[in-house]
Amino acid sequence: MFLICSASCHEVGLVEPTLDACFVSETPVVLIGDKAYDSDPLDLSLRGRGIEMVAPHKKNCKRVATQDGLRLRRYKHLFKVERFFSWIEDYRRLVVRWEYHAENYLGFVLLACMCMLIKYL
Repeated sequence: MFLICSASCHEVGLVEPTLDACFVSETPVVLIGDKAYDSDPLDLSLRGRGIEMVAPHKKNCKRVATQDGLRLRRYKHLFKVERFFSWIEDYRRLVVRWEYHAENYLGFVLLACMCMLIKYL
């Protein structure tokens, strides 16, 4: 599930378009994000889809905490996503976006994912 967009948009606004672009038939039950994903409108829209958002609250959060310790233990699995981005930086063409057209860039991202799948299996 990949979505290519401008570098200036916020990640919270890209969650739903990314889920819509998903090519897997089943939707995820739990979505894990960092503190940037601590948003009430995002929580409500994902809850309407049947998805639970697990994200630690920001330090300046003024509302009552909705995440308990049990749910936040799932947050420790976020390193798998961070590891993917670390691996994809091995492909220099993807670190600095040389491609002008988004379709070409997406093709190189998918090619890098296939190479990583073959390499790390």
